[in-house]
Amino acid sequence: MSIGNSPEDERPFEDVSEEDRPSVSVGRALQQARIAAGLTVDDVSSATRVRIGIVHAIERDDFAPCGGDVYARGHIRTLAKFVKLDPAPLLAQYEAQNGGGRPAPTPAAPLFEAERIRPERRGPNWTAAMVAAIVVVIGFVGFTMVNGDDGEANVAGDTEPTASPTPSPSTKTDKPVVPVPEPSDSAIAAAPQDKVTVKVVAADGPSWISAKDHNGKVLFAELLKEGEDKTFQDNSKIDLVLGDAGALDLFVNGKKIEDDWQPGAVERLTYTKGDPEAG
Repeated sequence: MSIGNSPEDERPFEDVSEEDRPSVSVGRALQQARIAAGLTVDDVSSATRVRIGIVHAIERDDFAPCGGDVYARGHIRTLAKFVKLDPAPLLAQYEAQNGGGRPAPTPAAPLFEAERIRPERRGPNWTAAMVAAIVVVIGFVGFTMVNGDDGEANVAGDTEPTASPTPSPSTKTDKPVVPVPEPSDSAIAAAPQDKVTVKVVAADGPSWISAKDHNGKVLFAELLKEGEDKTFQDNSKIDLVLGDAGALDLFVNGKKIEDDWQPGAVERLTYTKGDPEAG
């Protein structure tokens, strides 16, 4: 499910061959790549933190709303990377048309990236906490058993000093060793019944993903690197946009979603407390 305008609402365009590509303007090239990826302006704005009005203006080759050359170059670079275009030719074309061939200042990219990327607060590591708690409990039980045996021996020695035999090494009983259980996948994947829990794993490669709660609030809109995973939870529903669904494994309410998504496929999904079932 997508919120806002759809890629089909954009103006139709003709395919541009490699020989004619230099004649396509910066904004037109960004617009064509976005529509080809099946993304709306809302999707681009949510993922890059570039305001919707500025995205529309850039696609019309109007860079005045950017607030200057530094910000315009930063926006072009960010939008190009998101729609999988090489930003270097676009920046060179922008410089030729607007900047007189001046190189972009070195601090521009870090300044813009710092504004766009905000660190996400990570929740507590419940798996590590559970293992630590189990180790503490086992240690306490072992300590109690050792002290209990010593206490019983002392009491026997006080009440019957002449009748207490000295235990020989051959009759000594070894205390059982209690193994530390490891958390199972099912325990980790268990989800509350009164909420919807969605876990996304970048199993076969990186992919951009967007997740929103039932109020439309953006929970996550970034590139998930290969081997990383993110878990989202809401009281009623989670809306997802998967930039490369074929590279991802999806778990909904503790159950893996078995869908034959192709590499590079863009998927828009909604999951609720009663799923797994694609919305």
